[in-house]
Amino acid sequence: MPTYLIQRLLMALWVLFAVSTLVFLLIHWVPGDPVEVMLGESASGADREALRHALGLDLPLFEQWWQFLRGVMHLDLGTSLFYQQPVASLLAERIGATVELAAAAFLIAVMIALPMGAIAAARHGSRWDIGAMGFSLLGVSIPNFWLGPLLVLAFSVGLGWFPVSGRDGIASVVLPAIALGTGLAAVLSRMVRGSLLEVLGDDYIRTARAKGLSEQQVIMRHGLRNAWLPVLTLLGLQLGALLGGAVVTETVFNWPGIGLLLIESIQRRDYPVVQGCVLLISASYVLLNLITDLLYARADPRIRLEQG
Repeated sequence: MPTYLIQRLLMALWVLFAVSTLVFLLIHWVPGDPVEVMLGESASGADREALRHALGLDLPLFEQWWQFLRGVMHLDLGTSLFYQQPVASLLAERIGATVELAAAAFLIAVMIALPMGAIAAARHGSRWDIGAMGFSLLGVSIPNFWLGPLLVLAFSVGLGWFPVSGRDGIASVVLPAIALGTGLAAVLSRMVRGSLLEVLGDDYIRTARAKGLSEQQVIMRHGLRNAWLPVLTLLGLQLGALLGGAVVTETVFNWPGIGLLLIESIQRRDYPVVQGCVLLISASYVLLNLITDLLYARADPRIRLEQG
């Protein structure tokens, strides 16, 4: 176990290094100058050069990259060019909103997907199965940037049940959580259905039915327990994807999280904040995958982690 953890941690560090370097290069190659964004087109050339020198943007690209990596190694993500405050404090202010949205979306997805997938598997080939898979296909096909405005038009503008945008109370998280969680629910329900169909024909399922257990007991106590491993793997991957998907959803609903901060910082060419946001999302994704691997081995005693 210790050897396995060390190997995974080293791999995670390599992934974070590669991602941070790639993002650093891409954001610097994108057309646009943060100095012009901050001062405007009417600023004099001397003012632009003075600000560029003060921000360290006149240094060679390699030196800027090395300063960024050295700061990350010391847990210093730099200072925002626009807000003029540490990037770490900006991320700390916004991370709570993103975690709240991701948790709500995950809860909605699980509440929809587990019963839908179980019913579709138990009534394979019936109208319930066809309807559940039709909903799944629809959920996968509809993008967040289209579903979000549609929900706003229907439930905010039309019915007035929920706020249009922003983060103000529990009601404000409902629509963005639905928009973000629908895609996960669609994928997860198909995985639950497929995993259950694989185990429902096994001998121990027939034995459970022969003992007189109800179909609900057979599925809940025996079927789902043994079909859980592929679902667990998908959950770990999709939890990380929720953070990436939150970028679009937060922008549509003006939700003050990491995703909205990332989009705003890209528009302002705020290099340190963009790098910090992407690094945080990447680190969260890697950490969730590591936790998923450990839970996977924990859930199935037959699996043995690599030993050194």
